[in-house]
Amino acid sequence: MNAIVSIRNLSKTYATGFEALKRVDLDIQRGEIFALLGPNGAGKTTLINIVCGIVNGSGGHVAIDGRDIIRDYRVVRAMIGLVPQELATDMFETVWNTVSFSRGLFGKPANPAHIEKVLRDLSLWDKRDNKIMTLSGGMKRRVLIAKALSHEPTILFLDEPTAGVDVELRKDMWEVVRSLRAAGVTIILTTHYIEEAEEMADRVGVIAKGELILVEDKTELMAKLGKKKLVLELQSRLSEIPTGLTTHNLELTEAGSKLVYTYDTKAERTGITVLLNELRAAGIVFKDLTTTQSSLEDIFVDLVRNSK
Repeated sequence: MNAIVSIRNLSKTYATGFEALKRVDLDIQRGEIFALLGPNGAGKTTLINIVCGIVNGSGGHVAIDGRDIIRDYRVVRAMIGLVPQELATDMFETVWNTVSFSRGLFGKPANPAHIEKVLRDLSLWDKRDNKIMTLSGGMKRRVLIAKALSHEPTILFLDEPTAGVDVELRKDMWEVVRSLRAAGVTIILTTHYIEEAEEMADRVGVIAKGELILVEDKTELMAKLGKKKLVLELQSRLSEIPTGLTTHNLELTEAGSKLVYTYDTKAERTGITVLLNELRAAGIVFKDLTTTQSSLEDIFVDLVRNSK
């Protein structure tokens, strides 16, 4: 595989003794969208900040396209675009000037055509002469992305990119991310919005308490860890699950009108046939049945809970 970001045995311990990262190993492939999920304080932002050269690690090694991030700092940093969580930018400057200035910080020559394209792609062209302070939160977030793209990076880190952005703008930004990936940019994003990872990511990593507990292809992850639910709509309500059926993973819902059976898709046998036979023997009749697949959110919650 062609890894553009290679992280080996990366640790970070602060002066207080707090271990923010514990021996993290991770390869991110060229041209993929990688989503890093984890609760607050899990180490997501620390990991990004070390790779981007903002924070020093306590141990381990990070390489970008084969180049050491410390020894080849200038070259590596020019390859990276970072969209931070905080809306930190010059509020009294215009959109055009602040994005153009960001390009100059990386020693790139002026390129008005590129800046125009970035602003148009992010629906900021009509706001190019507006001061940052006059923009909505969603538009300010777009300006941060424009600044990160101003120097034409090959890797883009998005740290909670749609925090505080309404649903419509969030979906627009998903399209922008997809178009960047189509243009060959590698995208690494952290997010609290599970649907964001489910919608966009090629692979998903889950981090908890500074440890990377899982990295998996999104589709394979959901196939391996996803559970299905068989929902039976009952002919008559039940006040409780009959004693003879308590060995099954059953739950009564909606005031006893539905019986929900959860089963593991990885298991050799689902147990559905046995369950239906036992329901029939117990005289329980159902009008309809449906199945639902666990979402990535269900899987994420289970993984983090099990890591505690």
